[in-house]
Amino acid sequence: FPKLDPYKPDIDAWLSEDKRTRRKQRHTAKRIYERLLEKYKDDFGCSYRTVAGYVAVKKKEIFGKNKGFLPLEHIPGEAQVDFGDADFYEKGKLYSGKYLNLSFPYSNKGYIQVFKGENQECLFEGLKTIFEHIGGVPPRIWFDNASTMVTKVMKNGERTLTDDFLRFMEHYRFEAAFCNVGAGHEKGNAENKVGYHRRNMLVPVPRFESISKFNKELLLQCEEDAKREHYRKERTIEELYKDDAASLLELPRVAFDTSKYINVKTNGYGKFLINNGLHEYSVAPKYANTYVLVRLTAFEVIVLDENYREIVRHDRLYGDHKQQSMQWLPYLNQLARCPGALKYTGIYQMLPQPVKEYLEDLSKQDKGKVLKAIANLTQKSSFEKAVETVSTALSYGAADIDSLINLHSRLHEKVLQLEPVRLPDHIPQLKRYEPNFMVYDESLKKAGVDGC
Repeated sequence: FPKLDPYKPDIDAWLSEDKRTRRKQRHTAKRIYERLLEKYKDDFGCSYRTVAGYVAVKKKEIFGKNKGFLPLEHIPGEAQVDFGDADFYEKGKLYSGKYLNLSFPYSNKGYIQVFKGENQECLFEGLKTIFEHIGGVPPRIWFDNASTMVTKVMKNGERTLTDDFLRFMEHYRFEAAFCNVGAGHEKGNAENKVGYHRRNMLVPVPRFESISKFNKELLLQCEEDAKREHYRKERTIEELYKDDAASLLELPRVAFDTSKYINVKTNGYGKFLINNGLHEYSVAPKYANTYVLVRLTAFEVIVLDENYREIVRHDRLYGDHKQQSMQWLPYLNQLARCPGALKYTGIYQMLPQPVKEYLEDLSKQDKGKVLKAIANLTQKSSFEKAVETVSTALSYGAADIDSLINLHSRLHEKVLQLEPVRLPDHIPQLKRYEPNFMVYDESLKKAGVDGC
């Protein structure tokens, strides 16, 4: 761009100053062209196209990120962690999920665990599961600066860590190392593994009934994958991993509780909201407008009473849209008082057709009594056994309340088995008497003859 030679010092100076400003406040080619016109007026005879061409070249020179990287030798036992994105189907429902990768750069061995989110509980659960699978803990693990671990990055590079992550670190006794902000390449092995695991273990889109069972299968796939040769070291990954395994820390005797516990206030329907009001969960009518303790795991939401006993359990909801999880069984007693609402609840859909028809033929009062009986029997055993009792009673033509209670006891309650009573030796043994009804046969024959 020879025509720009008289003006290049200005352009270069402006672009160099931009290195100290926010990226969104740096000069565009259009703004540089305007400033040159303002400064040199009619003496400036270059086109905008010429200016834009030179600015593009100079920006690449000043701001370009094509820097060389040092090849590193990795220490046995060190690990790197990263999350990737992947879709999967659980019980026929599509989820846009995440998967946690833990890799050992020295051997190139890696492990993967699938989740529906990337929160603290998923991170801890994934790491804990992998630690227990490999029988140890990497002494040093590299992470990015995710908010599940880091609350603040200081100017000197120091980090303020979350209390929960500090507890997790101290429990397993590993050292956490963090990449520079925006420098994910510093844990390149894990980033490469994210792609490798997706292509080789998550294609085609996985379909399964249980995410926990699928995660166990993934660990076995990772072990099988380690039988291949290392891409550079002319030994199998599994052979190299022996050096990694020899450097692992011992597992603590007590496993870490990866759950998070929160107190929440329920509304008038006995429900509560979490995740900024996006996800709603049911408890029970008796817990309306009160506080309950909620245990959050990677996969479940478990509601506890004041004595830490479980009230109800939900599959955990994920996603950035409003969702509701409703467990109807705790509402059975409430429904017994309002039996007319039965058809508009999820409980109605859980009943077999004969039981539905039976309840529909009852008066409102009798329907309430049967629902109350089902609620009581559910507390004794389970909803499934309570409904089975009603179905069986209907087949006998005896579905009154007393019959339901007695039948449930016979079908589902354990009968105490008593040992035979042993009498002391000084008490005479009673001989067993077995009557012989054959002696009456002759009398029956005579009666038959006389009757003729």
